[in-house]
Formats: sequence, C-alpha cells, structure tokens
Amino acid sequence: MTELTSSNRTINPRALPRTHRQSGRVRHAVGYVLLCLVALLFVSPLIYMVATSLKPSADVFTTPPTLWGSSIEWGNYAQAFTYLPFARFILNGVFVAAAGTAINVAVAVLSGYAFSRLRWRGRNTVFVLFLATLMIPQDVLVIPMYVMMQGFGWVDTFQALIIPWAFTALGAFLVRQFFLTVPQELDDAARVDGAGAIRTFFSVMLPLARPTMAVLAVFSFISYWNSFLWPLVIVNDVESRGTIPLGLQQFFGQQGSEWNLVMAASVISMLPTVILLVLLQKHLVKGIVTSGLGGR
Repeated sequence: MTELTSSNRTINPRALPRTHRQSGRVRHAVGYVLLCLVALLFVSPLIYMVATSLKPSADVFTTPPTLWGSSIEWGNYAQAFTYLPFARFILNGVFVAAAGTAINVAVAVLSGYAFSRLRWRGRNTVFVLFLATLMIPQDVLVIPMYVMMQGFGWVDTFQALIIPWAFTALGAFLVRQFFLTVPQELDDAARVDGAGAIRTFFSVMLPLARPTMAVLAVFSFISYWNSFLWPLVIVNDVESRGTIPLGLQQFFGQQGSEWNLVMAASVISMLPTVILLVLLQKHLVKGIVTSGLGGR
C-alpha cells in the first residue's frame, strides 16, 4: 500500500477515517459518470449517423423515430459510389488535402525556423504582421482571392484549390513556438562542428520538430478535407474536380434527398481523417505539449 508523506510524518491511507475514504470513492464515481455522459453526448450524433446509413430509405423518417431500421442495408455504402462518382470526390479530396498539407508543413517549418533561430532586422515586426493575418476571416478573402485566381487563369483547377491556403501564419507560429523551446546550445554545438544554418536546420532542428509537424499536418489535412466555401466558389466542374464537401452536396437534388446514402457517404468521408489521427496519435500528444498548445 502506498503511503502518503507529509512534511512531519508518514500517513497510511488505511489510517484515514472510513468516511473520508468513502467520500473520495463517491467523488471518483460521480466524476466517471459525468465523463461518460459527456462522452455519450458527443458520440450520439455519430451513432445516429452510422445507424441511419444502414437504414432502408423508407425507414429514415418514421413516427415515432427509431435508431435502427427494419433491416440493415450494407448496400447503401456501395450505392453511394454508384449514385454519384463518389470515388472521384474522395481521390480529389485526398490529392488536394495531401498536396496542400505538404506545402503548408514545408513552408511553416522554414518560416518558423527563420523567425525563431535566425537573427535579421525587423524579424519581430514581420512576425507580428504575419500573425495579424489570422484575424482576417476566410469569407473576406474569397472575392479578392477569386479575382487573383482568375487573373492567373487558375479558375476550376487543382492548383486554385491548393495554393491559396497553403501559406498560413498558424503553422509558422506553432513551429516557431517549438523551436524557441530548443536550447541554443544545440545550435552552438553544430556551429562549432562547422555546420551552417542550412545544415543545422536539416540535421538538428528538423528531426526534433517531427511531433509539431505531425500536429500541423493533421490540422492542415482536416482543414483542406472539410473546406466547402472556397471549392464551391472556384470549382465549376464538380464531377471532375469536386472534393468531398461538394460531393456530399450533390446528394441533395431536385428529386429529393437520399438521406441514408448521404449518411453512408458521410461515414466514408470520415475514415481518412480518423485513420490519420490514429496513425499520428503518439506524435500528436507530444506535439501539442511542445508546440505551445498544451496550456503551458
């Protein structure tokens, strides 16, 4: 039995009053119950979505409403791919999100290193101005960004979906916050060994920044994957260059909405982000702590 040590004496937990031990157990039990209720509250929409995706079309809206239908229709998932070119939407979404994430992470790591480890005139002023762009909502930038893409001839192209949002101040901020926690002695040791700024970056700093890069990669991928407003504005040929959000919108037509297919497609659209979170779970926990998002 673990003993509790105070400044004056050692206290055995068995020596504590029984009422004190019982009240502690009650508090723990109440806490677990509350956590389970909150978790159920957040998970219940996902449970309803999965259940609806397996219902026949006639059982989606019933009175009184039921969680499960009269039968389990696994064919809804296959029908979602035949009802619309949903496989094309998935491939487009993966390509756009992966390319945008790669560019965003690369630019953020380079700019974060420049803002944190390199000394140049006006560094802090430029960084503050760079962070100020976070206060500009995306809705305000849609029209000028569309005019710019039109001038480049990029309307209805993949580069228009990727490039405009691949350079964000959030990524530079996260990486900079991490690099500021790295001791300066590592740079000094690399300099003594004859390494310049570029070699120090690739050989010393970049391997250390992998957890933070994982956090930024997840944020960027989810942002691209769920983006709806900008693809809606810039894409004309939805069947060829539409992403997942635009593809889900196509299920709502003039002939009505196939809600069971919509839910099936929504479940499928969640899988890439869930897989990404599972694969990078360890790096995410470490990266959140070391990048300034852990409340330190």
